[in-house]
Order: sequence, then C-alpha cells, then structure tokens
Amino acid sequence: MEFDHVRDYVQGDDYRRMNWKASAKVKKLMINQFEEEKSQPIYSFIDTGRAMRMPFEEMTLLDYSINATLVLSNAAILKHDRAGMLTFSKEIGNQVVAEKRNNQMMRISEALYHIQTEFQESEFGNLYTYANKHINKRSLIFIYTNFETLDALNRQLAYLRMLNRSHILVVIVFQNTELDELAKSSPHRTIEIYNQIIAEKFIYEKNLIIQELHRNGIQTIYTAPENLTINSINKYLEIKARGLI
Repeated sequence: MEFDHVRDYVQGDDYRRMNWKASAKVKKLMINQFEEEKSQPIYSFIDTGRAMRMPFEEMTLLDYSINATLVLSNAAILKHDRAGMLTFSKEIGNQVVAEKRNNQMMRISEALYHIQTEFQESEFGNLYTYANKHINKRSLIFIYTNFETLDALNRQLAYLRMLNRSHILVVIVFQNTELDELAKSSPHRTIEIYNQIIAEKFIYEKNLIIQELHRNGIQTIYTAPENLTINSINKYLEIKARGLI
C-alpha cells in the first residue's frame, strides 16, 4: 500500500491511519488514504567482470548492457513500474534503488556514467547477499552477464537458483556471432578446419548453458549483442503480459 491523499474521517475508519497534524490544522478529524501499490520493481544487474570485456562491432558486452539497461529502465517507468539498477563484480558497485521519483532516469544515467569492466571474475555470492538484504519485494531482475563455459555457470548456479526463488530472474546469455559465422564457413586449409571445430564446440557449450538454466527454472535471453536492447524490452513486456509480476 502507498499513500494517496488525506480525506475526512468517516466512522469505522482505522484510527491508526489518523493524520493528527492535518486534523489540528483544519480542526476536524482527517485520515490518510492509501491505495494498493501496483507498480513493480524492475532491476538491471550489470556484471562488470572480465567476461564483459569481449568486443563486438567496436563495443564491449558491457556497453551493450548499459544501453539495454537505459532503454529498459525508461520503458519500465513509462509502464508505471519502478526501475532500479546495480553493477557488480567482486563487490557491489554503483546502485540505484527502484523507486518512484521524477528524476529516476537521471539517477540511473549518472550511476552508469563511466562504468568500466574490471579484470576479476565476478562474485555472485555477494550479489545474492545484497539482493537478499536490500530487495524485499518480489522483483523482475535482469542479469547482464556472460557465461562462456558450463563450468563458469556451475560455479554461480547455486546463487542464481536462490535469487530465482525470491524474484523473477532473467539471465542474459550472449551469442558469439563471430563464432557462428566461423562455424558456418567453408574451410579449405587444415588450420581453418581446426578453427571451425573449436567454434562448433563453443556454440555447443552455449546451448548446454541455456539448457542448464532452463532445467533450473531460470528464464534466459539468448541474443546477439546488437539485438540485446530489443530482446530485453520484449522479455519485459512478455512477463508483464503473462501477469508474472
């Protein structure tokens, strides 16, 4: 419930909602009127670890994630939801709590300004601890990260499962478009054949990552970096249309 307005007291109203300051000012009983909070918290968690340094079309995965976060946050606010964000690597970085403020987009933009990747592997345990302590309401959480191997996912999977129990979790898995092109090429030399086999192995590993996330009930977006923004918006609208938040 959130505060809506102050109105005259009517017999039977809950006295605990009495506004004594307003009552004293107008010399009659006044009460606070509340309405059900319908807006939902929409969070973007952006990984700033070394895995996000990978470049595509002169932009890193972090750059694509920042752009998607800005557009998604704006769309959520226009849909009367509450947008928030945080960055994380070994520790929690910049953060903006999902709130209804007129300057919320400015706060998010400022928090994302000059964000850079780090050289450490990200720690999802600290991310879970922060979310469990500070995000009390069930939220829609997009995690912009990059798992290249099944082992990398399995090291963090327990924390993702725990997050998914309390919130609606969407994990972004980036498609390596350069490897896709290499796998579809027609090799002629031995080294080209070898490179194609390695590319096919990495693509197979990505599919295993998607399957493992789905097997644990975690929603995913498997996308080429350049399509991340539109696919994030579509996923948000899909989840709202299904009434999951």
